[in-house]
Amino acid sequence: MKPRRRWRQAISQLAIEHLLLLPLGAAIAMVWVNLEAESYYRFRIQLSFVVNDIAMMFYFGLITKEVVEATAHGGVLHSWRRALLPVIAAVGATVVPALLYVRTVEWLGEPGLKFAWPTSLGIDVVVTYLVGRFIFGRTGAVPFLLLLVIIADAFAFLALGVFDPTRDLHLVRAGVVMLVAIAVAAGLRSARVQSFWPYLLLAGSISWTALFVGRLHPALALVPIIPFLPHAAHDRGFMVDARPAAKDALSQFEIWWRYPAHITLFFFGLVNAGVRLHGIETGALGVPIAVIIGRPIGVLVAGGVAVALGMHLPFKVAWRELFVIGMIAAIGFSIGLFMSNELIAPGEVRAETSLGVLLTLVAAPVALLLARALRVGRYGPG
Repeated sequence: MKPRRRWRQAISQLAIEHLLLLPLGAAIAMVWVNLEAESYYRFRIQLSFVVNDIAMMFYFGLITKEVVEATAHGGVLHSWRRALLPVIAAVGATVVPALLYVRTVEWLGEPGLKFAWPTSLGIDVVVTYLVGRFIFGRTGAVPFLLLLVIIADAFAFLALGVFDPTRDLHLVRAGVVMLVAIAVAAGLRSARVQSFWPYLLLAGSISWTALFVGRLHPALALVPIIPFLPHAAHDRGFMVDARPAAKDALSQFEIWWRYPAHITLFFFGLVNAGVRLHGIETGALGVPIAVIIGRPIGVLVAGGVAVALGMHLPFKVAWRELFVIGMIAAIGFSIGLFMSNELIAPGEVRAETSLGVLLTLVAAPVALLLARALRVGRYGPG
């Protein structure tokens, strides 16, 4: 292999492995919107549906694939006592920040913002995964975090539909169509269909339609479908790439979509991170205060309740790790911006709230400092 070609492959592999395409797209968006806002907003309107509602479906599918493998025999979340704990923790991760947000905006003298409390529920899947993987590597903390985030975001979308009076939510219709999608996926699994394509094209399309007609986020369409894909009986290890010769549907799905899905992250950052910077109003502090303080507390409290009920923490995850996981989950970013755009009409209030969501990115360096201080993950002994 020629040195120049080897160098290009090394750079592209580094970008994919460490998700560098996402911050690159986000940085371009921030510069673009603050220099040429009108052209950026035209660009975002043209691409947002394709990127957010369709292309990101495959990245969320890959994230779900990692969770599915983690719950397989030998996986870090194997047994229902371990898999259920992050689900319970997600309840605390949403309820506590929501309550704290309402009290915070009252304390800040902005009681008119209380209706925007659903913006405190959303957790960014991509950035939390990036930070979680950097701190914890391939340990059980990362699939725990991912499952917590997926469940918390499901609560967020449900809250958006139920408590937003302007949104005409069709939960019954969506539920019926989703049951059809799940039935199709289960039928394919029973028929021992080994190719992932029928699962995506048939069950995945029906699932996407269910979420779309229900006014929920269709990018999550593959989340209920991926668990039905046939996969190896044993987990080969978290974040271990599928072998090129692997024949099971789940591994083939990863092999086919890994690079296209990660390239989508560049456009995801480009479309979602464009927030105009201006003076920070007091109302913008409501979301970051609520999630940076409330999320770790909520995760710890709910985790404690779950353990008291007989649930088990993942291997190599103790209370210090759980606290850092809660801080990582304070990052709202893309999902929080989506919630703000859907819930609040264009204007000063939306701009103020969106800036507050952007400020939740502060949780990333705070989580790194906490991990170092508590000596967990990459900063732990040995």
